Amino acid sequence: MRAVRPEPLTRDAYAPFGDLIAANDGWRPANQGTAKKSEHVAELRDLRGVTPHLSVFRCAPRALPHEIALLEKHPASTQVFVPMNAARFLVIVALGGDAPDLSTLRVFQASGAQGITYRPGVWHHPMVALDRETDFFCLVFEDGTSADCIEHPLPEGDRPVVAL
Repeated sequence: MRAVRPEPLTRDAYAPFGDLIAANDGWRPANQGTAKKSEHVAELRDLRGVTPHLSVFRCAPRALPHEIALLEKHPASTQVFVPMNAARFLVIVALGGDAPDLSTLRVFQASGAQGITYRPGVWHHPMVALDRETDFFCLVFEDGTSADCIEHPLPEGDRPVVAL
């Protein structure tokens, strides 16, 4: 069993897996000067021509250490998660084809001011809220078929454990 420690969520470190959603330096005026707009903070991709689906996930906080028993991926869609009331949460990701490549597994600790995307085909763990029950806005291109999401249970003994 391999121990994995969270690292800070930064644009560069997270780039192989998706986009960090946070205000960037590219502000421009909006709303008759009463607001600033930070544009193009993430890429959205749909490889099947499916309608976007918006939802809210309410996630119970998880205790650490946490054993990673399952990873999932959306082969044809970006998936977006933006916290609505989080203090901090974990983002667990890995690359790979038919199965996750656990040698690429990374764990990022995000603040409540950061959202993320998963690129199409990136393996990821369901959201891991820390500290308190947390709501996340979610956008994904889905049509209700089995092509929306593929789950991959990890065999006991090969399950990494996340610890702070």
